[in-house]
Amino acid sequence: MTYHFPYYPVKTREMHNHHMDSTIWNDFRFRDDDIVISTYAKSGTTWTQQIVSQLIFAGAEGLDVAAMSPWLDLRVPARAEKLAALEAQTHRRFIKTHLPVDALVFSPRARYIYIGRDGRDVAWSMYNHHATANDFWYEVLNDTPGRVGPAIGRPPASVRDYFTDWMRRDGHPFWPYWDNIRTWWAVRHLPNVHLTHFEALKADMPGEIRKIADFLGIRIDPANWDAILEHCSFDYMKAHAPSVVPLGGAFWEGGAPTFINKGTNGRWQSVLSAAESARYEARALLELGPDCAAWLSTGRRSTSNDNQDASSLKYLTHDRR
Repeated sequence: MTYHFPYYPVKTREMHNHHMDSTIWNDFRFRDDDIVISTYAKSGTTWTQQIVSQLIFAGAEGLDVAAMSPWLDLRVPARAEKLAALEAQTHRRFIKTHLPVDALVFSPRARYIYIGRDGRDVAWSMYNHHATANDFWYEVLNDTPGRVGPAIGRPPASVRDYFTDWMRRDGHPFWPYWDNIRTWWAVRHLPNVHLTHFEALKADMPGEIRKIADFLGIRIDPANWDAILEHCSFDYMKAHAPSVVPLGGAFWEGGAPTFINKGTNGRWQSVLSAAESARYEARALLELGPDCAAWLSTGRRSTSNDNQDASSLKYLTHDRR
């Protein structure tokens, strides 16, 4: 099927749970140069926020990235407070979301960066995130007024059990995984959407940063390049975690460095059996199709078959001329 612009996704649903309230996007006022950084979660969101901050602020030190770049659809802090803080920003805004594309308001005025990561690596990172959460985390998520649905409970002792349940119940106890990947993959050809991948960032961070800068229309001054690379490195972010992690890491045992855990892939290989891993790969193929499943696993996209078909366009129905 031939795809013609200017068709863009339309919001078709709301998502509510212990973490999310997607209705805030209905009240958000876009600017022409806004940047939206999106992932399922635990896929390189914080890393990409750091990269974007360094591009916007030309390699500056001491940036409070967590405050500058809020998770818009997180239920806390209160909607009015969050929207007012974003409205008051005078720099180029960069906002975080974990929503599928049809649960947020998609604007042709904004630029969207989506980061993928193999689901096995996502689940392992999510387990660390969940298992090290402290009582304050549970209190905020479960007891703040406005929660829809059940409270989030504590994880099992075994990461294998956690992964098994996450697979069986599609992202439980957080939110659906496959749907998030599918919706963003479906819009990958839009001129204001850029896909990157955790594995690609690890393999060639300088190259990926340059691609992101080109996508955002940001010229990199060569004099700032070394500082940008240093400030986007894992070691730098770990050492300066309180300025990168939400609330300076107040939600996790051990503080902000716990949130920025290992930054590695493949930890599941020593835990999952070959049969368990094969079941995940078969599920990915079934849910996503061969091209998207291959990209999600490796970070590499096919150039010969990277075309949109009718099924991938079901979310792209609105003409905004």
